[in-house]
Amino acid sequence: MAFELPALPYAEDALEPHISARTLQFHHGKHHNTYVTNLNKAVDGTDMANKSLEELIKETAGDSSKTPVFNNAAQTWNHTFYFNGMAPNGGGKPSGDLLNRIEQAFGSFDKFVEEFKTTAVGQFGSGWGWLVLDNGQLKCTRTPNADNPMVHGQTPLLTVDVWEHAYYLDYQNRRPDYVQAFLDNLVNWDFVARNLANA
Repeated sequence: MAFELPALPYAEDALEPHISARTLQFHHGKHHNTYVTNLNKAVDGTDMANKSLEELIKETAGDSSKTPVFNNAAQTWNHTFYFNGMAPNGGGKPSGDLLNRIEQAFGSFDKFVEEFKTTAVGQFGSGWGWLVLDNGQLKCTRTPNADNPMVHGQTPLLTVDVWEHAYYLDYQNRRPDYVQAFLDNLVNWDFVARNLANA
């Protein structure tokens, strides 16, 4: 069964002014769609065609003969996770168990924000900034290119895309401003809380 491009969970203009409809038209409609298309081409006619994205990511990670499958499966998964991790009128501070866990892990919510931003902005070149669960502990981490924390034994809870195509039309080279806007205005904390509860 062919993989399909998941629909955005909001309208293309719903994240404005922080992320423009034009950015989402390119990022979701072109970039994300291309990963889905290329993944289908890479697995067509093979025993991998009926596997889940998670299975493909875990089974092809580190296998140079299957790099095209890994890259496109992971980028399809990463982008879907990123888009679902945002919401109109999002951002700010979470509540409940999630906030308690963040404060326990980082000392305060403000310290978490600082560490998440430093981690994401500090990714050299293309990649991702993540909040993950690692052996029961919340941590901030980053991965290059298509890499995903699940292949390192971690459970992704939240991600911000720091490939330039995610922000360049709106922020040009100002990656720190983009990550700050993501934290202040876009994070879907309900999505993060569900991921933590299901981990």
